[in-house]
Amino acid sequence: MPVPPTLKTLAVLSGLLIATGPLAAQQATDAHAPEIASGVIDKAAVRATKQMVAAANPLAAQAGLEILRQGGSAADALVAVQTVLGLVEPQSSGIGGGAFLVWYDAASGKLTTFDGRETAPAAATPELFLDDKGEPFAFFDAVVGGRSIGTPGVVRLMEAVHEKAGKLAWADVLKPAIDMAEAGFAVSPRLNALLAEDKGKLDMQAAARAYFYDDAGEPLAVGTVLKNPDYAETLKAIAAGGADGFYKGSVAEKIVAAVKGHETNPGLLSLEDLAAYQVKEREAVCAPYRGLDVCGMGPPSSGALTVGQILGMVSHFDLAGLGPDDPESWRIIGDATRLAFADRGRYMADGDFVKLPGGLLDPDYLKDRSALIRRPTALGEDEVKAGSPPWDKAELRIDGMSLEQPSTSHFVIVDGDGNIASMTTSVESAFGSRQMAGGFILNNQLTDFSFAPQEAGEAVANRVEPGKRPRSSMSPTIILKDGKPLYALGSPGGSNIIPYVANTVIALVDWQMNMQKAIDLPHLTNRFGTYTVEAGTAAEALEDDLQALGFKTSVGDLNSGLHGIAILPDGLEGAADPRREGVAVGD
Repeated sequence: MPVPPTLKTLAVLSGLLIATGPLAAQQATDAHAPEIASGVIDKAAVRATKQMVAAANPLAAQAGLEILRQGGSAADALVAVQTVLGLVEPQSSGIGGGAFLVWYDAASGKLTTFDGRETAPAAATPELFLDDKGEPFAFFDAVVGGRSIGTPGVVRLMEAVHEKAGKLAWADVLKPAIDMAEAGFAVSPRLNALLAEDKGKLDMQAAARAYFYDDAGEPLAVGTVLKNPDYAETLKAIAAGGADGFYKGSVAEKIVAAVKGHETNPGLLSLEDLAAYQVKEREAVCAPYRGLDVCGMGPPSSGALTVGQILGMVSHFDLAGLGPDDPESWRIIGDATRLAFADRGRYMADGDFVKLPGGLLDPDYLKDRSALIRRPTALGEDEVKAGSPPWDKAELRIDGMSLEQPSTSHFVIVDGDGNIASMTTSVESAFGSRQMAGGFILNNQLTDFSFAPQEAGEAVANRVEPGKRPRSSMSPTIILKDGKPLYALGSPGGSNIIPYVANTVIALVDWQMNMQKAIDLPHLTNRFGTYTVEAGTAAEALEDDLQALGFKTSVGDLNSGLHGIAILPDGLEGAADPRREGVAVGD
C-alpha cells in the first residue's frame, strides 16, 4: 500500500514552497494566482488502493483524508474539505455560498444529487438588476454589496449528506476547520495576488478590509499567518446546533445585517429566507456516451444537460480516429458546444419554475443537430440557433444572457467503502459579493440570473423570481460503466466549466488518456462563436488551422481547476489540475 505523501512532500513534488510546522500553519501554493495569471506546474497522477481525496488546496485535501483515516465516510470528509476550503480558499467557495453534489452510494449502487444552490429572496422581483431607467446594472455595480446575495445552501447540503451517509459525529468533522481557523494558516502567493487584484472592491467593507488587508490597506503579505476566530465561532455554532446554527440565531442575524446594511447597494435577504431554505435531493441526469453513462446535475444546473448534448452530438463522429492534435476534432467539438449553448440559453433554468423541453437529450434530436456540423467548415454565426427538441409540455422562452464568473472549486472523494462524492461549490465571483459576515464571504450568486427579465415582451427563462435558483454551469460528474463508477470529475470556470468537463470526458474515453493527462490537455473552448485557445500551451499551434476552418479565435488564460479520480480494477488514480494549487492524496 503506498504511503500518502506529507504536505511538505506534496509541495516539493509540485515545485512549491511550503513552510514547516503544524498542519494548520502550512500552505502549499501555485507560483502564481491562476485566476489572473498563467502558472502551470507539472503534476503526476497519484495512486491509492483504499481511499482518496482530490481538492483545490492541499490543506483541504489532507483534512479530508485524515477524516477518512479516522473511519469516516466520503460524506464526513466532504464536510471537512468544504469548511477548510472556505477558510484557505475564500475567493472560490465557502459556507456563504452554494454547491451541487453528485453522490454514489456503494451499498445500493444508486446515484443521486443534492442541490444546494442559493435561492432568490422572497422579496426579489424580476427587475432586481434593473436601474431606475429600466436598464440592466453594470456587472460589478450589481455584485458588490447586498443586492447580489442569495440564500446560501452549502451548510444545509453538508448536513443533508452527513445525515444520509456520515459515520463520524457532526462536531468531529467540523473540528479540522475550527482548529485551523484558530491556529491560522499562511497566506499564499495565490491569495495575496487575488487580494491585490481585488483592491477597490473587497476592501470597501470594513470587515473584509480588516481581515484581508494590513493597516496600510495593502494585501496581507505572503506567509502572513492569518487567523479567523470569527469563522471558528460560526463553525462552533454549526457544530452545536446543526445547520440551524447557521440558518437561525446569531449567525443568521449577522448575515442579514451585512446584506441589508450596505450603504449604497443593500439587498433583500431576510431571516425568513434563511430559515426557510431547503436542500433538494434530485435524480441525476445521465447521458449515454460510447457505452458509458455520463451522469451529473440537472436543473437549476445546465451542466449535465449541456455536457450531455455536446457528447451526444460528437458521438456521431470518429474523434478517436482523428485524435486530439487534429483541428478537425476541435471543429466538431467547438460547433457541438456552440449548438448546445444555444439550447442552454433558450431553455435551461430552474426546473421548479420553468418547464424545460423533455427531449434535450433525445438521441434522435441530437443526431439531427449533429448533422448540422457534418461539413468541412465552421458554422456561421447565423447558423447557430436553438433547436426544437421534443417539448413534453415545455414553455417556450426567449434567449437570455447571464454572466458567470470562474471563481469556484471542485473536489472528489472516494472512501474505503466505495462511496463517491463529486462536488462543485462556489461563491460565484472571486470573493463573492465582497461582503463578510461571521468570518466568511457571502456569495453573489443572484447575478447568475439574467439581468433583463424579458426581451421583446417574451419572458427569459433564467430571470429573477422569488425563491428561484439561478441557472448554473457547475458540472460535477460521475461516469458509470454497466452501473459501476469509472470516473468522477468536475471543474470551476464559470460557463467554461461545461467545455472543460466535456473535453476531459472526450480525452478519457475517445483518446484513452489517464485522468492526469486528460486534465493536463491544453484547453480549447467555443461557447458563443469565438474559439479561445489556452495561452502558453500547444493549443496555440492550432489557431491558424481553426481560422482556416472559419472560426474567429483568441488566445487567453483558461484557468480550469479540474480534479478527478479514476476507479480502476486495482485501486484509485487521482489527478489535480496543473493550473492551480490542488492535489490528490490517498491511502
